[in-house]
Amino acid sequence: MKFKSEFLHEFSERGFLYQCSNFEALDEYLNSHKNAKAYIGFDATADSLHVGHLTQIFILRLFQKYGYTPIVLIGGGTTKIGDPSGRDKSRSMLTNDQIAKNIEGIEENLRRFFKFDCENKPIFENNDRWLSNITYIDFLRNIGAYFSVNKMLTLEMVATRIHNNLPLSFLEFSYSLMQSYDFLTLFDKYDCRIQLGGSDQWGNLVNGIDLVRKLRNSEEAFGLTSPLLTTSDGKKMGKSASGAVWLDKNKFSVYDFWQYWRNVSDLDVIKFLKLFTDLPLDEIEKLSKLQGHELNEAKKILATEVTAICHGRDAAEQALRESQKIFDQNSLDVNNFSLEVSEHDIKDGISIIDILTKTGLAESRGEAKKLILGGGAYLNDAKITDINHRAKIEDFVNNSLKIASGKKKIKFVKLN
Repeated sequence: MKFKSEFLHEFSERGFLYQCSNFEALDEYLNSHKNAKAYIGFDATADSLHVGHLTQIFILRLFQKYGYTPIVLIGGGTTKIGDPSGRDKSRSMLTNDQIAKNIEGIEENLRRFFKFDCENKPIFENNDRWLSNITYIDFLRNIGAYFSVNKMLTLEMVATRIHNNLPLSFLEFSYSLMQSYDFLTLFDKYDCRIQLGGSDQWGNLVNGIDLVRKLRNSEEAFGLTSPLLTTSDGKKMGKSASGAVWLDKNKFSVYDFWQYWRNVSDLDVIKFLKLFTDLPLDEIEKLSKLQGHELNEAKKILATEVTAICHGRDAAEQALRESQKIFDQNSLDVNNFSLEVSEHDIKDGISIIDILTKTGLAESRGEAKKLILGGGAYLNDAKITDINHRAKIEDFVNNSLKIASGKKKIKFVKLN
């Protein structure tokens, strides 16, 4: 579809587009309203966001790039309920103090992604400001009356729980109403007419749109979603071999963050360059022509550009230098190459257990398993906790693979 709006055009070209409540009307609205506002909500379930949140963050950045005003909604109120979307059991209930601490960390994460020295600087809101002040009876009369239970039972998160005979509390069932009320509140307060989110939020977005239309004399409101992002092997974004890839450098170091992106699959690198960097699309198109080992250069660019946006250019360049220093073959003692393999040898990957035993870091397969399960095995400085993990050709940097037992016993595998 050809868009008049430059935002929607790039939004689509970079791979963010999934669903929209009314493409033509939204395109026209954005093209004629340069002061348009859109929001995305982030519940405060932890004291940091992780890379699984980057899709929504980068969408808001793109929205600001084209002169519109992004609204960052922190879910201080909705966190007290817990979003049941995509989950088969209830979230743990957090105390007010825990939520307040989490909000502080999340806001610190988010502020580094936006420009504040401009007319369309981002608006930061917390839905606890209005959700905690509304009375139950008033909410039922003024908001609940406009929701059909029949329709709510068809929401994916509700239908899934019911179909699988899993419990769904009334608290969780009410989440969609709270999120819809957020949209209405932001519409009234800021004339915000666009809610953005992942595809799992579609039902909630539609409910919010309907509420605005019913209570504000059919005024137009829009929902726009992006696909839920997974890696080429079907895993959700946000996890590494050592756990969550946090945006807080104190929870996940900048170097490890850089390495996470450097070690993505060959099949993911171009997609991630489009989604998570500011590189022009024509430049990314040139990088897509790279094949085999040449793709490692594209991965370095990806890692450096994403890290620069998330942690600053200086920190990203430092991580790149550290990586080059570690894997610079000219500076490695040849004796460190304890194992040599060919591309044919690792066509289907090579077992982490085999690497540990053949490099002499473990005397037996049993010892290798204990080392892995005990958290002492590292591949390219990333902790490996799966005894079935296999190193792939894309894990080799400058034809070298770093393997370690603990932090001091280090060996290298050479790719011939």
